[in-house]
Amino acid sequence: MMERIVSRENTLRALKRVEKNKGSHGVDQMPVQNLRAHMVENWNDLKSSLLSGTYIPSPVRRVEIPKPDGGVRKLGIPTVTDRFHPTSDYPSFNSDVRPDILTVQLRISTRKTCT
Repeated sequence: MMERIVSRENTLRALKRVEKNKGSHGVDQMPVQNLRAHMVENWNDLKSSLLSGTYIPSPVRRVEIPKPDGGVRKLGIPTVTDRFHPTSDYPSFNSDVRPDILTVQLRISTRKTCT
């Protein structure tokens, strides 16, 4: 299953989705425009860590968004690399999703903290 998730086709789909959505940088300050070059340079290491289950996402950047009533809403912005993370596409394989994949995704999600 993970081999399908990190396949070239799925990886390119995830990359295009992040580039299309744009968005702000995370704690690493890397803009979306640099993601493609970063992935070309670092894909083998990222893929290995995803396949071995050792991938750990970066902390998220905390941003406070003003509310109309005067309060603020706290928003966590992940790094561009973490937004690219191709396992975010695993619902497209929902008929094949194994419980251990869901556990990995949950573990990744719960490790993110605002800085």
